[in-house]
Amino acid sequence: MPNVTAVNQFILLGFSNGNGLQTLCGVLFLVLYLAALMCNLLIITLITLDLQLQTPMYFFLKNLSLLDVFFVSVPIPNFIVNSLTHNNSISILGCAFQILLMTSFSAGDVFVLTAMSYDRYVAICCPLHYEAIMSDGVCVLMVGFSWATGIFFGAIYTAGTFSITFCGSNVIPQFFCDIPSLLSISCSGTLVVIYISFGIAICLGMSCFICVVISYFYIFSTVLKIPTSKGQSKAFATCLPHLIVFTIFFVTACFVYLKTSSTSPITDRLFAMIYSLLPPALNPVIYSLRNADVKCALRRLLENVFSRGSLHLTL
Repeated sequence: MPNVTAVNQFILLGFSNGNGLQTLCGVLFLVLYLAALMCNLLIITLITLDLQLQTPMYFFLKNLSLLDVFFVSVPIPNFIVNSLTHNNSISILGCAFQILLMTSFSAGDVFVLTAMSYDRYVAICCPLHYEAIMSDGVCVLMVGFSWATGIFFGAIYTAGTFSITFCGSNVIPQFFCDIPSLLSISCSGTLVVIYISFGIAICLGMSCFICVVISYFYIFSTVLKIPTSKGQSKAFATCLPHLIVFTIFFVTACFVYLKTSSTSPITDRLFAMIYSLLPPALNPVIYSLRNADVKCALRRLLENVFSRGSLHLTL
């Protein structure tokens, strides 16, 4: 038997070994994290408080923003603390929680985005039956299924990952715990459980991808039959933000979890940063800057806040 030492903690590699650059990275990530957090919380607040945004599309968008808040809050704050304190160690339990939460919330993101594509399909291809098909009960059921399936899949994936043995090197070439990096430092002879979990993940991801592609095939076919260019532009405006968000999240996730061993560590960390930070930061921007309903809701909220403030000053 080889002489190996069991691993009881991991070392996460950041973007630099120098203390000065680590601090700079920590401050930069802190700014980006706060921006992503505030934008998503603003979207959640607007949709919750504004009565005109109580529609299935915004109900799904609120849950997507909520998942993004949780998702970005798992790896980024830990990386910020590590960069500012220059301590990159993480316990096995902490690593397991990172994988559990990130896998659960990312899977929930994929399912909610898939549900949103079906919502857009019904709205454009079956507008007369939209309210009957996308009832409140159906929307709650779809979102509940997305959250529950994401958490269940995260638990199965995490249990499979930490059923293997880690020994020897405890350095994870990433700024958060991810499964490909953990597999690279495993000394277990068999990884059947991991491969089964990975196969399930591939099947679920491809199923969601195919559902979105089919939905948009029918959506684009219907939109192109609209006789007026104004009607086509309005229909495209409601679908393109969702399609952009889904593409960004799906592509970056594939780069992180389907990476080859030939890619450099810096490239891996760069794509991991894009995957963990870019979609949560861009989702509110993509959905709000070109969305008249959200901008009107924000205007109404600000008017109510300022009117109440001026009323208190008058009294």
